[in-house]
Formats: sequence, structure tokens, C-alpha cells
Amino acid sequence: MQFRCAVLDDFQNVASTCADWSTLSDRVEVVSFAEHFATEDELASALADFDFVVTLRERVPFPDSLLNRLPRLKLLIASGMRNSVIDYAAAKAGGVTVCGTQSSSTPPVELTWALLLGLARGIVQENNALRDGGPWQSTVGADLHGRTLGLLGLGKIGSRVAQIGLAFGMEVTAWSQHLTKERADEAGVELASSKEELLASSDFISAHLALSDRTRGLLGAAELALLKPTAYLINTSRAAIVDQDALLAALHEGRIAGAGVDVFDVEPLPGNHPMRTAPRLLATPHLGYVSRANYARYYGQAVEDIQAYLDGDPVRVLG
Repeated sequence: MQFRCAVLDDFQNVASTCADWSTLSDRVEVVSFAEHFATEDELASALADFDFVVTLRERVPFPDSLLNRLPRLKLLIASGMRNSVIDYAAAKAGGVTVCGTQSSSTPPVELTWALLLGLARGIVQENNALRDGGPWQSTVGADLHGRTLGLLGLGKIGSRVAQIGLAFGMEVTAWSQHLTKERADEAGVELASSKEELLASSDFISAHLALSDRTRGLLGAAELALLKPTAYLINTSRAAIVDQDALLAALHEGRIAGAGVDVFDVEPLPGNHPMRTAPRLLATPHLGYVSRANYARYYGQAVEDIQAYLDGDPVRVLG
């Protein structure tokens, strides 16, 4: 029997070259989609004739309403080992196996620092001016050495961001609801007494928390008002951790020096979305996980997941 596999959101058209799919060629036809399907109707139509689906991160929700419209679907593979937008109960009820892949924390750590450094030294503004015949030097860089880096979250990613901050000679503090002094000491950082204290005292704030009921809207208008006017906010975690309207207001009103954002409330970002034109914002299109090594891991293990399913012994099962 010939199966069909859809690979969603292959924006760079690299899924076929980041892994060896040839081991499946005699049993599986692989079709990659470079365009994003924005609505459930578009997804249901596009995926109607597929047995397997590979989806990247949490961009595409798979609620019961969609799963019920895909009676041919047998295997859903998500990159990463956690996905909050898949209805696992509905998948199980419909006989759909859900599997994941491993994911490296290195790419989001590196992107966090790319955004932070880009903001601190006005890289985009200065590069554009140099290329377009603009002024020779128009910004004054913000120093990192001796400044305070405040981390919301000190897990796998946050702790590695902390190490780099320490290497720059920064004072690093951290806070999360269940962070202990022992854990902070292990990472070589100070434990902030409260979220509010961390926000008010930091020159750079970076969020590294999983999205949950506790962290959704963690930074709203009241919290952003605590930031210094010279402070920068970085969010490479989840958009919903920061109230988007409150962030836009702070940027437009110049109440913070700037923000570096890689995650948005809607992805891909619509062409008329206010985040596209907000001042003091350095934004990237959710590149945190996008690296050659990570893609090789995602797609390589997706191939393994499919082969294991065909062999009757699924691996990395989620839910």
C-alpha cells in the first residue's frame, strides 16, 4: 500500500534535503507545502488525501474539529516533544498516533543573543544607513558589561542565556514562580525577590518560559510600566507571555528603549499587522528553532517516526 505524507510550512523548501527520505520511497509519497494554510477549511482540503502529516512546532492547531475532517489521517508528527495545539484525546479517539522529535535548545539561545546584540548596538539601523547612503554613525550603543540581565525563567534555555550574559560581564538575575535560590546558585545568577523587582532593576529582560495558564499575560501594561525607559525586552519564547497590545503601546510611546521579538500572536504575521511597523522593534519571523542542525534533527527523526509506525512499533509517542 502506498501512503501519502504531507510536510507543512516548509517555507525554505529544505525538508527534502535536510533528511534522507529515500528509505520510505517504496511505501510513502512525500509532498512538501511551502505555503501556510491559514484556515481550518484550507487545511482540511489540503490534507484530505494524506495518511501522515509532519507539522513544525505549534504553528498549526489540530483541534478535534480539524481531526474529525481528516478520516484518512493515521500519523501526526510534530517537531519537538511538547505541543499544546494538538487535541490528543481527539487524535486517540480517531485512531491517530501522535509522535514528536527531539529539539535542540541551542538555536533559540543563539537567536536570543542575536536580537539582544542587534538592539543594543543598533545593527539594523546602522547597516541600512551604510547601505543607503545615510549618516555615518547615528546611534550610540548600549553597553552590556556591568549591566543587569533579567531572565524570566531559568530552565534549559534560560540557563544557557545566563552563561553568555555572565561571559559578557553582566550581572544576571532570574525569576520564575517556582525558581529556588539553590537552582539560581547552580547557574551562578542572583535570584530576584519578585517578578516586579527583576523588571524594575534590569537593563535587558529576556523571557524563557513555557506557555501555561500561569505565564499567559505574565507581562501586561502594569508590568511593562516597571521597566526602565532605557531597558530592552526580548521574547523568543511565546507571544502570549507578553500582552501584545501593551507592548505595542510601550514601543509607540517610547516607554522602553526597544524590544526584540521572534514570536507573534498570529503566525505567519499578516501583512497589515501592527508588529510589522512598530518603532523600536527588532523582529524576526519565528526563527528560534530554524537552523540546519535542528532541521536535520526534526526531519531525520520524522523519517524515523514514520518508519517505526510502518513497522508497527511507534516511537516518541506524545499525549
